[in-house]
Amino acid sequence: MANASNLSGLILDTSKDSSGSGSSNRSLRVAENAKKKGETNPLRAALSYLAQVQEGTVVKGNDNLERNLVVVETVAFSRGLPPEAVSLLLDLALSLRAGSVTCSRILKFLIPASVVPQEAIVIGVSWLCVGKMPMNSQVLFLRWVLTVFDLINCKDHLRAVYGFIFSFVTEENLCPFICHLLYLLTMREHVQPYRVRKLLDIQAKMGKQPYLMQLLALYKVFRPDLVSLTMPSRIRTGFKNHNSTWKAALTAVQRKNRSEVMADHSLTVEVKEKSTSRKRKLHHLEVPALSSAFDSNLERNVFRLQELRSFKELLQNIHSIELPAQMGSLLGSSLALHYLDCVQDESAFLRLNFWLGHSLQEEFLLCPSDGGLDGLTEASRFLGTILSSQQFLQEGFFSTESFLYKFLSVWDGSLLRTHILDLLSHVPLMPSRYIKVLVFEPLMQLYFTSAVFFKCSVIECLNNMLVKWLTWHSVNALEDGLDISLNSNGTVTMTLSGFMDTIIELVRFVGRLAAEGLRLENCHVLLLSQTLTFYETVCDMFVKYGLPLVIMPPAGVFYPALLATDSLTVDRLGYIMYRYRKNLTLAKKHEQQSEQTFHISRNTYQEFNQHLVAMVNCLWNSKSFLPGTGIEMDERLLTRTKVSEHWSRFDLVRHPAFFKYAFEFHQKCWPERNGVDLASIKNGKYWNWYMEFLFSQGFDGLKDFIQINTGHSSSSISGSQGAVAASVSCKTLSPVPRLGYFFICLI
Repeated sequence: MANASNLSGLILDTSKDSSGSGSSNRSLRVAENAKKKGETNPLRAALSYLAQVQEGTVVKGNDNLERNLVVVETVAFSRGLPPEAVSLLLDLALSLRAGSVTCSRILKFLIPASVVPQEAIVIGVSWLCVGKMPMNSQVLFLRWVLTVFDLINCKDHLRAVYGFIFSFVTEENLCPFICHLLYLLTMREHVQPYRVRKLLDIQAKMGKQPYLMQLLALYKVFRPDLVSLTMPSRIRTGFKNHNSTWKAALTAVQRKNRSEVMADHSLTVEVKEKSTSRKRKLHHLEVPALSSAFDSNLERNVFRLQELRSFKELLQNIHSIELPAQMGSLLGSSLALHYLDCVQDESAFLRLNFWLGHSLQEEFLLCPSDGGLDGLTEASRFLGTILSSQQFLQEGFFSTESFLYKFLSVWDGSLLRTHILDLLSHVPLMPSRYIKVLVFEPLMQLYFTSAVFFKCSVIECLNNMLVKWLTWHSVNALEDGLDISLNSNGTVTMTLSGFMDTIIELVRFVGRLAAEGLRLENCHVLLLSQTLTFYETVCDMFVKYGLPLVIMPPAGVFYPALLATDSLTVDRLGYIMYRYRKNLTLAKKHEQQSEQTFHISRNTYQEFNQHLVAMVNCLWNSKSFLPGTGIEMDERLLTRTKVSEHWSRFDLVRHPAFFKYAFEFHQKCWPERNGVDLASIKNGKYWNWYMEFLFSQGFDGLKDFIQINTGHSSSSISGSQGAVAASVSCKTLSPVPRLGYFFICLI
């Protein structure tokens, strides 16, 4: 019985153990499932743990804290952190609940996936005011805020604590970053007398630091009555970019999450349908979208730029329009550019130039490129947007100008050539000593080491630059012609003589480039064409643009054009010489009628007369290469060529450019002849008919040149005329009578 009872008890105990084991197994399964669920969302579990970290928590040797920090750090660098995670981690870091080392660590991997809540930044400023953080943590926090500033969803609450932020301007280590943040937040109501005095006091102690000058310049724009300090016309970039800690990771996250980022808060202007992998390292050259700087839920009597739909709405609301959070977004909207052009808000231009300066110099100039197609497309689109905006405003941005001067020194001549040269043609006028160093010397090095097509592009760029400068002069020059304002919004001026010195330097520089380039490229027809286009602008500077200046082309340009093998080149040269004569004639009349001194010297008249004598003797008088004809060659050298009657080989009949026309004319006049006797064209009425035949081929430039310099016209044709082409006396233009010369027209 005892055994039986023991057995039954054993069985009973066994059953109890079995039931207990079953419930224990269920608990284990539940715990395992919970663990698996936690593993599917490790970020949530890690954030939950970090939210419970209390002040005084032991950091050293705390495996749980380390493990959860690693989880959050991994997620942050892979796909970024959501807004609520940014707020939680920023509070944990700045409160120093986990120590100053952990604070710095968290700030370094605080990469937002989309936007940054402005409340998180306000809380961060409040922790800054507590004064517990070490200085390196304070600097790191401000650097982080400046890096993610464009991602802050709105900034009205942040502007509400402007005074608290301003109070840190007295901290020497924080001053550069505080000034930068204040520059981005400042509105008119923030500019107060006591703040101006404080900045001036700091400047007196620290000197004219660039960051202080930038903030004071913005203050002066809003309240010129408070800031009496004289600002330099061009302040060098005052705010350095200290975003290298986060920029690479932030750009990578932006790429990966491009399709998930809201268009209003993205760094890009649009969400592309197909995600592309951009190969440009650290580059983010896109225009941001228009977005409000204030919370849309607040009651404000403003009209947002992104809400504009027509020019009529712009005019109706022009006095209540709110500038966007990112000034760079103005470039992506034609209505926004209309607004910028109408109101002429200098603070908007300052901020826009600051944004452009950062984008071009930090993102484009200083970051290497591996030549990826997508990266080049992005950069090309970005530069094209800047160029179209400048053309719309008819005014360049000084940040673009500064970028170009730096970029030319490292440019290889091929990267984004079209856009760079187009932007270069828009640079504003500057003194000749500066343009020589900043533009001409870098271009010259590229010009002589590049292909002929790059040479053509450079000549075209400089021609566009000259046209813009001359047009600007004809529109903006003051009536007295002594003082010319360089910028409608600035105070920089240049005298008329200084303006003419710059034009002379430009024209002579192109003359040297063209002459040497034609020699190196064996008078390439495209290069010669671009060069003549440039001198078509130069020859009309007085008549067309009102600039009392005439500069003749050098011999290295004139004679290759005169002896060219294509008729179009010779025709264009005839037009250029015709316009030179018109300009010189008008200049002489103006000088005789007024006491104004013109910058047309005796040498200019002599150069024109020399070119004129050479051209008339070559084309009309059949006296090429003879002494006194303007084109002289050694007689022994001419003999060695074994060319008979070499003096007539470049007249209008035998010139290589017109030979086919002479042959065609001969065939029409004497179809029955078996041989070709081109000399017969010069006899009697055939010469006049030949001239009309040439003019009918569209050689208007040659026609104007011949008519004004020889008196030959269609009305003068007569069958009884003798040997018209025998000789035309070449009487030339002379300077004004006070120099002892006089005008004698060609007959």
